Amino acid sequence: MEKLLRPDDALNNRISYYLLMLLLLSLPFNLFYSHLFLIGLALHTTIQIRKTTIKPLLTRANFALAAVFFVTLLSIIYTTNKPQAFTELGRQVTILLIPLIFCFNPLDLKKYRHNFLFVFSLGCTITITYLFLQALFTIKYYHLPLKALASSAFTNHNFSEPLAIHATFFSMQIAIALVYLLYILVREPVKTRKFFWLTCCGILAMGILQLSSKSIFIALLLIINIALPLFILKGRNRFRFMAISTALFIVVMAGIYTRDTFKERYVTELKKDLSQSTDAELTDPRLARWNVAISVGAHSPVIGHGAGTEIGLLKDPFFDHQFYRSYLAGLNAHNQFISFFIKSGVVGLMVYLCVLAFGIRAAVTKRDLLLMAFMVIITVVSFSENFLDVDKGIFFYSVFFSLLIFSASSETTATHAKNIV
Repeated sequence: MEKLLRPDDALNNRISYYLLMLLLLSLPFNLFYSHLFLIGLALHTTIQIRKTTIKPLLTRANFALAAVFFVTLLSIIYTTNKPQAFTELGRQVTILLIPLIFCFNPLDLKKYRHNFLFVFSLGCTITITYLFLQALFTIKYYHLPLKALASSAFTNHNFSEPLAIHATFFSMQIAIALVYLLYILVREPVKTRKFFWLTCCGILAMGILQLSSKSIFIALLLIINIALPLFILKGRNRFRFMAISTALFIVVMAGIYTRDTFKERYVTELKKDLSQSTDAELTDPRLARWNVAISVGAHSPVIGHGAGTEIGLLKDPFFDHQFYRSYLAGLNAHNQFISFFIKSGVVGLMVYLCVLAFGIRAAVTKRDLLLMAFMVIITVVSFSENFLDVDKGIFFYSVFFSLLIFSASSETTATHAKNIV
C-alpha cells in the first residue's frame, strides 16, 4: 500500500502520478473536477517538458487515439451548422489532448498502470456503495419496503441520479473496474485477499444490475464468458471458469425474470428497441429511428453533412414518421456508427471502424485483457448511444483508450498485479 500512495520516483513524476490518479477518481463525478485535474496535469506536463523524455508523436497509435477528433475537425469545413460543430469539436479536444500529454509527460505509465486501475476500481466500488446507501436511506426515510430497491424508482437513471451521470456512461466505468477486479481475483493466491476482491466484485456487479444498462450487460457477457478466460487462463481452468461464469449469468437472467422492473428493462425494452414502430406505441423504438437516421445519412453518403448537423437533420424526418417523442426531445440517432455516417459519411465511419480494429488488434497481440474489455465496451455501446457527443463519454474514451494503449505491454501482467498492495 505504501508503494501505491508514495511511488518511488522523482518529485515531478510523483505529481503527475497523483494528478492522473485524481483524474481517474473524478470520472464518475461532476465534470468540473475532471476538467480541473486534466488542466492541472496539462499545465504540469508543459512545465516539465524535456526534449530527452518526449515520446514519438507521429505514430500509428497516436493517430488512432486522436482520429475521432480529426474527423470532426475536417467535417467542420462543409457543415451547415458551424456553431454546433465548434461546440462538438470543443468537447472532443480531450481526445487530442490526452495522447499529447502522455507523449510529453515523462511518467512511466507501464510501471504504474495497475496502481491507476486498482485505485480507480476501488473508487468505483466505494461510489456504488454510496449510491446503495443513498437509496436505502431514501427507502427508510419514506418508510418504503426494502423490495422497493428493485423498483423503477431506484434503478437505471434514478440510481445514478445523485451523481448526475447517465446510467450507461457510468456503467461503462463500472464495467472496466469489474473486469479489472475479476482479473485480480483470478490471479490472487491469498485466500483472505480473494474474499476482499470477491466482495468488491459483488458490489460492482450489483451496481451494474441496478444501473440496468442493456448494452453494458451484453458487453460484460462477452468479456467475462469469452475474453477473460481466453486471455488469462489455460487448459482445464479456462473451461472451468467459462462453465461457472455461464452458469452465473443463467442464474442472473433467471433472477431478472422474477422482478418485473428488471424484466421490463432488460427484456421487454430490448424487444421494443429492436422492433419496428407501431401506431399504438408511445415510445420510439431504436431500430425504427436507426432506419430513419440511415436514410438521412444516405443523402450525402461519402463525406456526410458535417459536424453539428445530426440533431437538426433528424428533426423533420422524426416528425414525418410520427416519432413525436424523439422530435420534441431533439434526440440523436442513439448509434455512434450511424452518427459518423450522418456527419462524416462513409469516410468518417471507416475511420472509426479502423480505430476499433486497431484497438482490438493491439489487445489481441499483447494479450491485454483490460484493453480488450475497453474495446468490447465501446463497440457494443456504439450500437446504442452517441457517447462521443457527450462529455462523460468523451472523457471515458479518451482517458482509458490512451492510458491502456500507452501502458500496454507484451509481458504478462500477473506479477505487476500482485505488487500493487
